[in-house]
Amino acid sequence: MGGCQVSHADEAAVNQALDLIGTAAATGRQALTETELKALLSSLGVELTAAGAAAATAVDLRITLSNTREFGMVISAGIGGFDTDLADGVFKKDRAAVHAAAELTDAEAFLGQFRRTFAYQRLATQAKRGNRPSPDALLAACFGRLIALGRRASEHGADTALVLGTLTLNPLHAGDGLTAAAATCTLIAPIPKRLARPIHKIDKLIHPATIGIIGVSASGMNFGRIILRNLIGSGCAKERLTVIRPEETEIDGVKCVASLKDLDHKLDLLIVAVAASAVYGLVDEIIATDAVESVMLIPGSLGETKASVEPAAALAARINAAHGKGSGGPIFLGANCLGVVSHPGSYDSWFIPLERLPKPQKKPERNSVMLSQSGAFMITRLSRNPWLDPNYMLALGNQTDLTHGDMLSFFAERPGIETIGVYVEGFKDLDGLDFVRAVRRAVLNGKQVVVYKSGRTPAGAGGVMGHTASIAGDPVLFESVVRQAGAMVADDVDTFDDLFYMAGALHHKTIGGNRLGAISGAGFEAVGMADSIITETSCMEMGMLTDTSVARVREILVAKKLDALVEVRNPIDINPGADDEAHLQIAEAFLQDPNIDAVVVGLDPTAPSVMALEESKLRPGIDINNPKSGVHLIPPFVASTDKPYVAIVDGGTLYDAMAGRLMDQGVCVFRNCVRGTRALTRYIEARQNAAILRGRG
Repeated sequence: MGGCQVSHADEAAVNQALDLIGTAAATGRQALTETELKALLSSLGVELTAAGAAAATAVDLRITLSNTREFGMVISAGIGGFDTDLADGVFKKDRAAVHAAAELTDAEAFLGQFRRTFAYQRLATQAKRGNRPSPDALLAACFGRLIALGRRASEHGADTALVLGTLTLNPLHAGDGLTAAAATCTLIAPIPKRLARPIHKIDKLIHPATIGIIGVSASGMNFGRIILRNLIGSGCAKERLTVIRPEETEIDGVKCVASLKDLDHKLDLLIVAVAASAVYGLVDEIIATDAVESVMLIPGSLGETKASVEPAAALAARINAAHGKGSGGPIFLGANCLGVVSHPGSYDSWFIPLERLPKPQKKPERNSVMLSQSGAFMITRLSRNPWLDPNYMLALGNQTDLTHGDMLSFFAERPGIETIGVYVEGFKDLDGLDFVRAVRRAVLNGKQVVVYKSGRTPAGAGGVMGHTASIAGDPVLFESVVRQAGAMVADDVDTFDDLFYMAGALHHKTIGGNRLGAISGAGFEAVGMADSIITETSCMEMGMLTDTSVARVREILVAKKLDALVEVRNPIDINPGADDEAHLQIAEAFLQDPNIDAVVVGLDPTAPSVMALEESKLRPGIDINNPKSGVHLIPPFVASTDKPYVAIVDGGTLYDAMAGRLMDQGVCVFRNCVRGTRALTRYIEARQNAAILRGRG
């Protein structure tokens, strides 16, 4: 989890800092005196000096240890002084500042992050020009003590009235030593923690042997009735189901009982589809009867409107209290929850009619999970790209009980799950820390985590609050901390789709490096691929073909009578005259080159030589059903190679069948060369970072 090694000297320094903070807390002070602050900074190896004492050429740094609502103690470093506020929004990612959860980093790892910032690069350049030592040792020592202080403060502050809130060094200067022209240390009340949820019961939620439903209409098609029909239609046997409804004996062939007290067995899952006003009393009954292991709260507006904030908070408190008794009480998913699709559990509880969202299996083996605060987010993702094809899809709603951290903690340890996609609007208090802990465990367990967070602007944050009663938080801090934990963080919905799909398609491929081979018969695509290998946080390079590979590609071109039209290079424009076999053979030659780690191949569906149509009227039989078409040739090759292969089928609806048939057979297909190459660049960066984390263990 970051392995922060602390020497005896550092441990003594951290103890001294904690004593100073404890003294202030004991007297009820929310800030340290100047004398205390000087002593605290001295323990960290920093001298507090008068403003203006630094040389005019000194680089202003800002280092902060903050007790955040979502992630607990976070260490941050970046541009300091007057430029701190000006830098916000001006620089690319990781250039103005970097952040990490103190629990999940160490001095070496955080220094590695900090080296990406403009402040560090300027500092290192000045040191080199002045023939001074590298600042790395000074910074690493300071980072190590701050990280250790953050960890210790988290461990020892829960039972006190005041704890470390924020320690800020700004501006900080690195010369012969570290000096701060200004610093502050404030104390805050500790952030309250909820009781641990019995997350092992999530297994009952996703694999229920018995399911009850409250809120099913006997005469109309309300949400409860749609859910009942979806359960039956998704293969859930009626014998597993019970409708809780007085004065009815059966609905749609499913038996009814009058109340929870009338059940003759304990339910694994209860689906609540009643009006929001009825939920409060019903939850108390559910807890009191102990008749249910897990509950799905469908109704919205619990905590999402001003009038419901206090009642919803009180409801959450009662649920939380139940977790401290006996077997931990039932777990609750929602409220404002679309429901769950569990293919292994043989049930679909979404209140979307099956005719509006068919879910055909698009992969030989489903091995992914989608967790989302918004049900509509999942619906639209699946509708637009059924090849995402998760094994489980769970809508969390407003997290009255189960949180992002709970869900990810469960699936991080679950065998058979390779990829986890998460849509976040906001975290409950300190659940961000549980979440990044789970991200790190998932990555160490060989899984991939793709995250998209909304509420990235003030307007978006306001919308989030009205949707699932979530506090959006700082998007820059979120991305930096979650990415440092090991997740792939998407900037937008399209990028989420791309990364989640690619992660599922390429999980078993070997990432041996970041050298790309780009192939297309369309010149703009070959250039577009090369232009797309640099993103804000990652980059690939164009691999240099060996002489052997150049000769082999030239032989292929000669055989196809294209040698006079094509120059062998990378990226390579293989001409619209290249047929399906030429595309395959040249891709194979590239991937067998030791200097190429992955290829992106434009399949040129509009080229007359490529068999890309579902049916050709002009040339009968020259279509995707021909055994010599790429649809037949490419999938076996892709399955046999260890390196990533990304196909580009850039064309309109005429070529949907070609793309779909390839995707059905496990080929990673994009409909745009820029999106495909950028996704591959970010994916390879994430896989390489994950390998580094596993190496650190």
